[in-house]
Amino acid sequence: MDTPTSSTTLPATRRHDLDWVRVCAFGLLVLYHVGMYYVTWDWHVNSPFASHALEPTMMLTAPWRLSLLFLVSGVATAFLLARARRQAEADTGRVRFLGSRSWRLLVPLLFGMAVVVVPQSYYEVVEKLPGGYHDGFLAFWGRYLRGDQDFCGPGGCLVLPTWNHLWFLAYLWVYTVALWLLWRLGRPLLERATTVLQRALSGWGLLLWPALALALARLLLVGHFGSTHALVDDWYNHVQYFGVFLLGFLVARSAGFWDAAERLRWPALLAWLATWAALAGYMYAYADSDPPEALRMAMRLAWGVDQWCAIVAVLGFARRLAPGDGPLLRYLVPAVFPVYILHQTVTVVAAHNLRPVALHPALEGPLLVVLTFATCFAAYEVIRRVPPLRPLFGLQYRERPVPPATDQAGMACSTTSCTAAPPR
Repeated sequence: MDTPTSSTTLPATRRHDLDWVRVCAFGLLVLYHVGMYYVTWDWHVNSPFASHALEPTMMLTAPWRLSLLFLVSGVATAFLLARARRQAEADTGRVRFLGSRSWRLLVPLLFGMAVVVVPQSYYEVVEKLPGGYHDGFLAFWGRYLRGDQDFCGPGGCLVLPTWNHLWFLAYLWVYTVALWLLWRLGRPLLERATTVLQRALSGWGLLLWPALALALARLLLVGHFGSTHALVDDWYNHVQYFGVFLLGFLVARSAGFWDAAERLRWPALLAWLATWAALAGYMYAYADSDPPEALRMAMRLAWGVDQWCAIVAVLGFARRLAPGDGPLLRYLVPAVFPVYILHQTVTVVAAHNLRPVALHPALEGPLLVVLTFATCFAAYEVIRRVPPLRPLFGLQYRERPVPPATDQAGMACSTTSCTAAPPR
């Protein structure tokens, strides 16, 4: 969408602070998924040492990390769509935005489902199937590709094939298509919404209104629509994730929004830490029992407040403190997407194969982090140099340097995980 030109509109320069936010958020994702191995929440594999001990720390990022990435993706989509329109007007007269985004998102998704995530399901079957699984990886891969639904245990049957942590790509593509349709068919409505949001979110309303919306969404929906990451029945997640994705798109160039985030970063940080303390204490107190219903409802409201205030704090501090452009950022920006695609599989494979060593989590956890980062970046060094591999991991066929100060054209794909939600 072409945002109206006014004194409250930012120029179309690359937002290096948001590049750093995206890079750091994906780094947190690796830490989070290593942590998933050691908590009691259901995951593909679980450590023999799994306990409640790490769960309050996991809650530091669990409510907001994915929402932040969807919001940043919405901002990037605004710049990408505006750039595509300008290029179309200058060259061919056609906007090729949707085809380009589909290629960048769906090719890695399909390749990831067919190849990258298969070891996650294999080791899940090996560890959790009653009696284990003994036919080997290649035999399992064949059954996986055929959609064999006979891998069943006490918790139900494993749905194959699956996208596991790559569910984000499917959601981002669907949201991109929906936004593109809104842009094509309802542009005046989007422009009016932008004007309203510029006024409503340029002061303390920035903390109040989105936090209230996210808190009410969790209060009203999460009890009826648990987090599934299955797309078709994931209505609570659609409300929160598409909501912040659309918000990011609408405020991408709103100077008032970004100025307010920077001004309110300290109040947002304090509110985030206060609500995190409440959520962590709640989880600790009721780790093995059911809480009173009124308290459960109150914590759902606290979750929404935590979710938004953490986002504002991150955006505000990044705008004030992010180091800007440089060689490190230009290396990390294109690396983020391949690392995201690979990381969870690397963690699962490493965790399973380290199990016989029986290391204490204090040693094994940091080792898993190092192994995951080292393996993923080593793989990226290969991927970036082999043109046929590049599109399979969300990169253009030929390597091109990240521009130092042009439109926000970096991959806006965020991360996440195919993990069970923390206890509600």
